[in-house]
Amino acid sequence: MKKSSNNISLKNTDNKILSIQFSLDGFSFCVSDLFSKEISYFANYTFDETVNSLEDLLEKIKTIFNEDPILHYEFSEVFVIHQNSLNTLIPDAYFDEDSLNSYLELNIKTLQTDLITFDTIAEIEAKNVYVPYVNINNYLFQNFGEFEYKHHTTILLEKLIQKNEIEEKVMFVNVFKNTFDIVVLENKKLILSNSFSYQTKEDFIYYILFVAEQLQLNNEEFKLYFTGEITFESEIYKIVYTYIKNVFFLESSQPIFKELDAEKHSNSILLG
Repeated sequence: MKKSSNNISLKNTDNKILSIQFSLDGFSFCVSDLFSKEISYFANYTFDETVNSLEDLLEKIKTIFNEDPILHYEFSEVFVIHQNSLNTLIPDAYFDEDSLNSYLELNIKTLQTDLITFDTIAEIEAKNVYVPYVNINNYLFQNFGEFEYKHHTTILLEKLIQKNEIEEKVMFVNVFKNTFDIVVLENKKLILSNSFSYQTKEDFIYYILFVAEQLQLNNEEFKLYFTGEITFESEIYKIVYTYIKNVFFLESSQPIFKELDAEKHSNSILLG
């Protein structure tokens, strides 16, 4: 397990928010000011291999908590982000809180014992229905007491819709180690949101080109913005640039990047 962080000492956590994001590939968190929202500390733990079960993930997180003193501080608020592909978007007009299981069963395999919940995304008048990792929530509750949690897609969509001012259709691709999100917006209107798994650069470009074709986007004209775990040197970046001409990185304005050995478009869910 590899850790990266900025080197500061947090002496006072009054009026500070602890935001945590975790997946089967890693665990990260940041500390931000309750009022200004400026981020003062960020740490990222990358697992050597994708864990195979929620039990293994919990053991990894317990190890991090045992070794990282900042996670033992008291914070004014704690916010948790579940990063997985166990979700689907339902327009408010068709949403029925008593039918949560039926929304997911066509797309993913759910168990009878799974908790299914939802986030409200007011900007698109929709609900994000998903499976949170309950065992991790329970462990975090033991450490912090009550906290708010959301799915990573909810945070991604809220941030992109808030930032986007482009009138025509624009594609955003948020990259993780083995998965990526594609979001297509037309100004503040959501056209598409989906997640894909990939193992090769060919997998990666296939899904992007497929989405572009389905939405009749001209590869010579439409804009594509990357966030997440991708750089100019990445094979996945190079193959995308071969086919799509207007490729950019959506960079964060958070000052903390001056202290981090990280690209300004990385860790976009927490730092974007």
